Amino acid sequence: MLSRRTLFRHSGAALLAAPFLPRRALASGDLRLLVLFSPNGTIHEHWQPTGGPSSLAFPTGSIMEPLARHAHELTVIDDLDFLFGDNHEGGMADMLTAGGDTSFDQHVARAIGGSHRFESLTLGVQTSAWGGNTQTRMSYRDGTMVTPDDDPLNVWYRLFGEVEDPLRDLRRQSVLDRVSGELSALRSGLGTTEQTRLDDHLDALRDVERALFGADSCTPIASPGDLDPQSNDRFPDACAAQIDLAVTALACGSTPVASVQMSHTVSPLTMTWLGHTSGHHTLSHASDYDPVGVAQFVETERWFAEQVAYALDALAARTDPTTGQRLLDRTVVLWAKELGDGRAHTCVGVPWGCVQVCSILQQHFHSSLTSCMACENDC
Repeated sequence: MLSRRTLFRHSGAALLAAPFLPRRALASGDLRLLVLFSPNGTIHEHWQPTGGPSSLAFPTGSIMEPLARHAHELTVIDDLDFLFGDNHEGGMADMLTAGGDTSFDQHVARAIGGSHRFESLTLGVQTSAWGGNTQTRMSYRDGTMVTPDDDPLNVWYRLFGEVEDPLRDLRRQSVLDRVSGELSALRSGLGTTEQTRLDDHLDALRDVERALFGADSCTPIASPGDLDPQSNDRFPDACAAQIDLAVTALACGSTPVASVQMSHTVSPLTMTWLGHTSGHHTLSHASDYDPVGVAQFVETERWFAEQVAYALDALAARTDPTTGQRLLDRTVVLWAKELGDGRAHTCVGVPWGCVQVCSILQQHFHSSLTSCMACENDC
């Protein structure tokens, strides 16, 4: 059995160490975190992969089959028990907090997000029709709920709203670049110690510029347009738009931490695009004596797995501007759920999927992380 407190202790500790690393170590290729969520648990016999940590396989027709092309990069965590929360609300509140007052994503954002335009970007897809409560929120900071932005167009304007401004390029021009000649002349007249101090000072100023203006490599993506974010039938469009915006924000350096919360626990979402007439929560309670309901619930879960695969594909298609690596190779991805078997309403045997959790942390922080490796052995 693996508890989230154990998982967070080993992966989170390394992430939270980021402020104590040398500035140049982080500049060599910043670590990023993407958290994805889908609700209402699973049916384990249709979810569990076969094989071991180095030979994962997803049976044909299973929930995880859409992720087969990423199997070699996945850490699939089963037998994960929540120590505090239970049932829908408790699982939702405890999922990323492990009983504390700040969620995992916000811990990481606080540690490594300070020099970015946004410490974190918290996005949602139809999370707020029932307001802000323990059923609809997964992110917390110091006991306060962090409200996801459910409107892709609003997120687009937050990221790229300046692009139509004719004076934008002038306003965003780097002061350091404009005085580079004078700085070079100044540096050449200094001793070695003073040159090092000047370089550190200029690095700090460059961080401030990045925080104000974002990365120069950021190319705006197409606006999502007049998309009704609360339309049930447009859920797939809103979901794809939010994932695209989250990945773009990570690639641009606008934020190092992003999350996309796809609906909420007890979700009434009806996947009409799959031909369904029953809501997701209703289907999550289909018993083994209801093979049609079980088959439709598996279809809904496969659809969520396809969205996770879409996010991984998008990260793999982008390049880290500082290292030239795939953005996926510099990003920890967590697909979290709030329940184990949704029919039992328990937070036992909760299925989670991770990408790069251990290998990224080892590469970035040069630590053995032997306990983190143990999580792979428990999969």
